[in-house]
Amino acid sequence: MKNNDVLADAESTAIAVLTWLAGEPEMLSRFLALSGVRPDQLRSAVNDPAFLAGMLDFLMGHEPTLLAFCEATNSRPETVVAAAQHYARPGLGSGEI
Repeated sequence: MKNNDVLADAESTAIAVLTWLAGEPEMLSRFLALSGVRPDQLRSAVNDPAFLAGMLDFLMGHEPTLLAFCEATNSRPETVVAAAQHYARPGLGSGEI
């Protein structure tokens, strides 16, 4: 898969997660409280790869939430994991530093 395809897939997955969260007020409130992002900051935050990584990590951090998202959007958990890996910063063990 080309880099542009990976980016497009990651972006579309991140948008799908944010759209789903927006339709789940309780879950969105929890995410905003944990992330420290205010509702009025969401529009600008979506342009920040670190915000997107955090949002995807939030989703993956609770399997029932991940599965609820996947069921609602007809997505696979592996798609969310791939998007999260795209937005994650390289770690010490990644060999990418």
